[in-house]
Amino acid sequence: MQTATFMASKRANQYLANEILSASPEQLIMKIFSFAILSCKKHDIAKTNEALQVLINALNFEHPEAKEISIGFLRIYRYCQDQMRKQSYDIVEKTLTELKETWEAALAKR
Repeated sequence: MQTATFMASKRANQYLANEILSASPEQLIMKIFSFAILSCKKHDIAKTNEALQVLINALNFEHPEAKEISIGFLRIYRYCQDQMRKQSYDIVEKTLTELKETWEAALAKR
């Protein structure tokens, strides 16, 4: 017999899976930023760096117009990873929050 807590957890996981599967690429990036910021606030180095790696992997170095911008983001993300290793949580949280807010403002103008 399944407990009520287990069933609620299962429903929440299904909701989250559906939300992720139906999200646009931009919405997914925002979710990754949110996850990274939350993990940073919890001082979870592994999860923050994992989220930063996902952001790095999402960069586009193939398209000529995107390459220069992607290199800039790569430097910022690597800086954040380095600061996490140094346990400079406030710096990383501030940087990621500002990046997320900038992305949100840019996406709102589209």
